[in-house]
Amino acid sequence: MGTLFAANCSRRPEPAALVEIRHEISPEPARVGPVSISLKLADAAGKPINGARISIEADMSHAGMSPVFAETKETDPGHYQANLELRMAGDWVIFLHVTLPGGEKLERWIDVRGVRPN
Repeated sequence: MGTLFAANCSRRPEPAALVEIRHEISPEPARVGPVSISLKLADAAGKPINGARISIEADMSHAGMSPVFAETKETDPGHYQANLELRMAGDWVIFLHVTLPGGEKLERWIDVRGVRPN
């Protein structure tokens, strides 16, 4: 009599892959000076993710500028808000450093092209 071994070949998706982050930047198009970033975090089922910690680092796409940092505040369940000061016209990259409520960490970025002079 033989024995059958079944192995589970499927892998659980990483928690970071199951997080959707939507963003809005105001003003649109972005201009040199203060900008507001609104983020919405949701799980794979579309349920808002409450209690995340999100720090923001904004860098110009070319070398030589110091980065700009900000922390978000949760304004409503799954909705986060931050204000940044973009100091120069050109292309920027905004890095999101997210710590989910369970401690998992993920990073995402937003390309902000063509920040206009004031």
